[in-house]
Amino acid sequence: MSGQDRRQAVEGSESADVAVDASGAVPELPELSGGDLRAAEGVFGDRLDLARRYVEHLATSGIERGLIGPREIPRLWTRHVLNCAVVQELIPQGARLADVGSGAGLPGLCLAIARPDLEVTLIEPLERRIIWLDEVIDDLGLENATILRSRGEQAVGQVDVDVVTARAVSALVGLLDITLPLLRGTGQLLALKGRTAEEEVRKAQKKLDRYGVRETEILLTGEDLLEEPTTVVRAEL
Repeated sequence: MSGQDRRQAVEGSESADVAVDASGAVPELPELSGGDLRAAEGVFGDRLDLARRYVEHLATSGIERGLIGPREIPRLWTRHVLNCAVVQELIPQGARLADVGSGAGLPGLCLAIARPDLEVTLIEPLERRIIWLDEVIDDLGLENATILRSRGEQAVGQVDVDVVTARAVSALVGLLDITLPLLRGTGQLLALKGRTAEEEVRKAQKKLDRYGVRETEILLTGEDLLEEPTTVVRAEL
């Protein structure tokens, strides 16, 4: 089946899930300037053009297919792409990474763009998202990103990874069951969280102990680049 045929099939069968602009207007792509531009240059370096093309996909087909809301367009860079990409500073060189519940590629595709040394597997169960991710990876020519259609808890044994990432998937107490088994006893979970991080860690402490987590930290990433750094819960086995 061609890419166009796949798109038509998905859009026809899942039209109820698609967010569209009722006016039919073509969305205006978010601009990079000032501090945001400096942050993007700092994170993506000579791969900034790839990041721009990814943002174009998010702002166009990503909106059309319901992977991201149209109201997010003005803050695609700040709230989403840069927010995710700065997490790369916590990831060792040459790591094998699985992004659970990848959705629109946040943070998995951001990290694959920023860090060509990483081997990134995007784990996502929904077909329409898989098709979109495949199209974006193909367009950007990302040789270090692959897709596994699966739920996180069903992917154990299908991937061999050092790092697992997740954003907006579940509260930490539930996320541990979805992500930590993928590490098979060694490695780290990087869970992108917000202001509730400390409370989530407290509620998940018994389960963290049960999994044998050696150390749990709440870290801020991108402090020297972003006005609002990204909060990450790091759980290390």
